[in-house]
Amino acid sequence: MTVKKTSVLVLDCAEPMELAEFYAGLLQAEIHTGSDADFLELIGQDGVHLAIRRDYGYAPPSWPRPEDSQQAHLRILVDRGDMDEAEREAISLGARPVDTKDNSGPRDVRIYSDPAGHSFSLAVSPQRRAARPRTSSL
Repeated sequence: MTVKKTSVLVLDCAEPMELAEFYAGLLQAEIHTGSDADFLELIGQDGVHLAIRRDYGYAPPSWPRPEDSQQAHLRILVDRGDMDEAEREAISLGARPVDTKDNSGPRDVRIYSDPAGHSFSLAVSPQRRAARPRTSSL
């Protein structure tokens, strides 16, 4: 029997509600609270599922990171024609651009930090391809 699984990206921060409100606004998601006030979940459109967790010793990541550092970041996909509007929306909610070396003209990826300092990017969504069935080599 296969056990049904799902996943959620958890972002640590000092102020979970503040960060949850930022991402709820950006991703058009609802904030769900449970019995643990230090852990919030966001559930939204198109399968968005993100969690925010309080870390009492939280220190924001730095940008740019050292070459040997491996960290994850959230990539938010938008349609090509919506990139400028998505950027305005993110900044109005409290995002800060961190990669401004080429702000002229259209770009496929733009990098920001959220109010707690995590990096995330707005990226042009790749064109949807028809799903191919998985094959087995058994």
